[in-house]
Amino acid sequence: MGKEIKEISDLPGIGAESAKKLKDSGYKTLESIAVSSPIELTEIAGLGDTTAEKAIKAARDALEMGFEPAFILAEKRKLVERISTGSKELDSLIGGGVETGSITEVYGKYASGKSQWCFQLCVMTQLPKDKGGLEGGVLYIDSENSFRPERVIQVAKFIGVDPEEILKNIYVARAYNADHQMLLAEKSTEMIKEKSIKLLIVDSLTAQFRSEYLGRGMLADRQQKLNKHMRVLQRLAELSNVAVLVTNQVMENPGILFGDPTTPIGGNIVGHSSKTRLYLRKSKEDKRVAKLVDSPSLPDGEALYRITENGIEDS
Repeated sequence: MGKEIKEISDLPGIGAESAKKLKDSGYKTLESIAVSSPIELTEIAGLGDTTAEKAIKAARDALEMGFEPAFILAEKRKLVERISTGSKELDSLIGGGVETGSITEVYGKYASGKSQWCFQLCVMTQLPKDKGGLEGGVLYIDSENSFRPERVIQVAKFIGVDPEEILKNIYVARAYNADHQMLLAEKSTEMIKEKSIKLLIVDSLTAQFRSEYLGRGMLADRQQKLNKHMRVLQRLAELSNVAVLVTNQVMENPGILFGDPTTPIGGNIVGHSSKTRLYLRKSKEDKRVAKLVDSPSLPDGEALYRITENGIEDS
């Protein structure tokens, strides 16, 4: 009988030093090893390719990862919770609110209201469950210096909660480059447990990658790094059952001759990793339109709402 595997240090080829490196990088559970790739473990802990493959296989075997009856998946889906946006129209569009366990992406042009979603959800997440919240804290990775506590205060006052208490439960980190942004996401596992975090925001997901990896010659490198970043965010969402909200920039696609040529940055890598995708655009006055572009369980549709000094409201 082989040794029973209950934690990372029990895995074949993982010594005390390798286990420490993995844990310091956010790989603290057998689940996190089981859903990783050999190249990740090689980069982080300096394992050989064969050792990394054996460790992943052993973690998967210990967890009995493989096919399972659909009713078990249905039971797991019952654990999914939702955070209200503050608008009934928007909540209806996305099935009741921003859901935990997956990534929600909102993208649009400048002034389409992407960051307002972030400020609104910073407050809504902390509300009691009967008010549309999850009674949890928020991690906010800010890559464009766009976090504005005064906007959070305005939303909190309108909703009728103490702004000071709300701000105490929002933990903001400024990401100065793409690698720093990736590191912040990787290191957030500990805080998610310690601070009862229910929402992780990345605003904006692609700004740093876009500014650092310029030109077609660097596109492959950029996409590879973005892919790794999205995998980390996916893993955080699934293993910790937190909601992940990312905002994304757009570009004009010259290949689209008819209709709206606006396309989100990041291509298929971001598109396939984001479970729910919403395209935001301006309408008349303070009105905005959110278009549900992609969801595995919801029909495409649109919702009209307003962005006022009070935050997100129904139109």
